[in-house]
Amino acid sequence: MYQKLTEKTIKALEGIVGEENLIIKPDDMEPYAHDEVAELHHLPEAVARVHSSSEVSAILKLAQKELFPVTPRGAGKGLSGGAVPLQGGLVLSLEKMDRTVEIDKENLMVSVEPGMITGNLQREVETQGLFYPPDPASLDSCSIGGNIAENAGGPRAIKYGVTKDYVCGLEVVLPDGTITRLGGKTVKNVTGYNLIQLLVGSEGTLAVVTGILLRLLPLPREHVDLLIPFNDFSQAARSVAEIIKNRIVPAALEFMGQDSVRAVEKLLEKEVPFDDADAQLLITLDGNDRRTINDDYEHIGEICLNNGALDVLVAENTATRERLWHARKMIIEALQNLSPQRIMDTMDVVVPRSRLPELLAGIKEVSRNEGLEIISFGHAGDGNVHVNIIKNIDEAVWRDKTPKTVERIYRLALSLGGTITGEHGVGLTRKRFLSSALDQCQIDLMKKIKKDFDPQNILNPGKIFP
Repeated sequence: MYQKLTEKTIKALEGIVGEENLIIKPDDMEPYAHDEVAELHHLPEAVARVHSSSEVSAILKLAQKELFPVTPRGAGKGLSGGAVPLQGGLVLSLEKMDRTVEIDKENLMVSVEPGMITGNLQREVETQGLFYPPDPASLDSCSIGGNIAENAGGPRAIKYGVTKDYVCGLEVVLPDGTITRLGGKTVKNVTGYNLIQLLVGSEGTLAVVTGILLRLLPLPREHVDLLIPFNDFSQAARSVAEIIKNRIVPAALEFMGQDSVRAVEKLLEKEVPFDDADAQLLITLDGNDRRTINDDYEHIGEICLNNGALDVLVAENTATRERLWHARKMIIEALQNLSPQRIMDTMDVVVPRSRLPELLAGIKEVSRNEGLEIISFGHAGDGNVHVNIIKNIDEAVWRDKTPKTVERIYRLALSLGGTITGEHGVGLTRKRFLSSALDQCQIDLMKKIKKDFDPQNILNPGKIFP
């Protein structure tokens, strides 16, 4: 179906973005051949670094005419293969579109381009006393456009929600090159279907986002972090349930197992607090009323100690808080470090948080039965678990056991009322499990939507659907 990029097409692309922004040498295209999923690698035929929606429009019109596939790409930090150019063709990189267009303090909104790095946006609005809550683990390297493509979450999702809860407007370029603007600065809008929420999480398969309007909150003035170790994860899980039952909603409620903590110690070559504990909870409280925060953390401490917690470490200043979070933020790199090839199979299953103990117990049973090292950590507050199968075994054994193990874990999550991905997306890595998570009616509706947006299947082909 697709055509290769001809010399004539290359010249046309150069005319759109400029010769300096069109990459065609294989060595220079290498960084655009993969995302953060190990062993997924497909070299494109060219990479175009765009600077405006008009350039995106011209490229997509050319793609329709010449029938070559286009893979949109933000910062390439995804964990589903969503930005991998499976069919070759052109990678459309939005990395140069990284400006803040406007911080609107009167309406508590910010307009940005899709290449804006999430952490940079957060720091910029915080200087104005404002707050953008979504905080994916890669916030200092991932882009807002990529966050929208995957509907990224993060530790603060328990209190503040995920990316979709902050998107008020989008400028998008449709696969035929049409530029349109959705939403705006109004707080309420029920005029027709909610196309914004259709595009958030669509993984770059329906349109290319070129402008973003985000809702902001006032920046909380007070923060406290708690690190709480337990001898058994079931004690930690009971504590999580009781915290929520007592109507305390932390800004973050994370868990780490001893195996992930030890992996961080190995990477950093230094001890991490409470490394002999079976499980740890890392909890953040924030707000503007110091008395309420103090009451909440004392109540949380009582709940956890009554459930067998070994200690409650309280961090109230920025430096101590950052030290507590350092181990949590280093886990992915630490787990990659356990494999000689820095390879692992990463899942992000999600279940109702009340079923978290059953999920983790089931994962441990799968690990024992298959003889594979599986290390889990994640968001106890919203039931989202990052499950990592470490490649530290023979290649043939890895290739034989890993697919069956992945399937068993997905089926376990589904049996507990959960699903196969909470924040990483389907992309390439999970599309063969789509029919396990969704019925055929839903899949058919999604395929019809894709066909209506992109009848020639030009935009990010090969993703989501088997």
